[in-house]
Amino acid sequence: MHQRFPGFVARHVRGLPRSGIREFFDLVVGVPDVISLGVGEPDFVTPWHIREAAIYALERGRTSYTSNLGLLKLREAIAATVQRRFHVTYDPRQEVLVTVGVSEALDIALRAVVNPGDEVLYHEPCYVSYSPSVVLTYGVPVPVPCHAADGFAVRADAIAERLTPRSRVLVLNFPTNPTGGTMERAELERIAALAQRHDLLVITDEIYSELTYEGEHVSIAALPGMRERTVFLHGFSKAYAMTGFRIGYACGPVDLVEAMMKIHQYSMLCASIVSQEAATEALLNGDAAMVEMREAYRARRNLIVDALNGMGLTCHRPRGAFYAFPSVAATGLTAKDFAFRLLAEEKVACVPGTAFGAGGEGFLRCCFATALDRIEEAMLRLGRFVQRCPGVRQ
Repeated sequence: MHQRFPGFVARHVRGLPRSGIREFFDLVVGVPDVISLGVGEPDFVTPWHIREAAIYALERGRTSYTSNLGLLKLREAIAATVQRRFHVTYDPRQEVLVTVGVSEALDIALRAVVNPGDEVLYHEPCYVSYSPSVVLTYGVPVPVPCHAADGFAVRADAIAERLTPRSRVLVLNFPTNPTGGTMERAELERIAALAQRHDLLVITDEIYSELTYEGEHVSIAALPGMRERTVFLHGFSKAYAMTGFRIGYACGPVDLVEAMMKIHQYSMLCASIVSQEAATEALLNGDAAMVEMREAYRARRNLIVDALNGMGLTCHRPRGAFYAFPSVAATGLTAKDFAFRLLAEEKVACVPGTAFGAGGEGFLRCCFATALDRIEEAMLRLGRFVQRCPGVRQ
């Protein structure tokens, strides 16, 4: 028997919850005939020319370390892409850092700027790592609620209500995981004015920006007065179906990128050179494949949202990302009870909204990054389950 020593685990780590997504899907493993609308990962294989770039890099013996900041040719491609798509200019030699996924970029951005006791605001429901990442910096996470009636956009007034003298950072993620919410320019301008007035640093995670179906995607970094107080995060996992390559990046003012690089060089050293070669190819030649995948997601979004509303589960039409976030309140079940019963009775796996914070109670995350025929079958099963729930109008 192995003796356990819980006293060796740091207190702030001991209190961290396990990811609600992974915890739920541990139950899914081994259940036959399950249709998963759960893990937020494209069902597409990485486009062939990007895979070929990785293979060719290996064939040429590209197996070394790179600069801590990343390959210069990739940083140049990133800077050119960010300028073209987001209208923000960065110096690829000093203001771009290649990271091991956007998760690392968020982690080192927070570690670079948060002092113990500083408050970090973020909108909720949100990606599962935001609050724990703040706790790991000895910061104080402060959730700001978003609502279905607003399309799950965050409002400047809601942020203002939670500001205190200890507020230091605001984290944004639009389009949002898990809701698919996006932001209008006018509201972002109000948030930018608030950040300047209260001297907040903004960390903006725009990993789903290419998967915007209606309206323009606006980066807060591009608004007047915001470039010097914003860290812009992005990556390749969603738009280019490159989750396993674990490659992301951060752009920002020289002093912030330098601080992040110090942490990066002592923990990760550098991102995989093979992944960096593949990412360079994605930026230079990957737009056509990215648009093709986005249009497939659009068709799936329309199917799943119409089906959910048709069975009485009110669901806003997400304008970005690849998640539907229907309300299950009409069934009388909590989000967790609904998800567990749906899995047990109909073998459909969706994530309870509470995995994304207390504001997710009464909601279910349904990822539509899966084939149309599987979504159709999942909706048939889900419809059968809903019919057995009291109180839902068909």
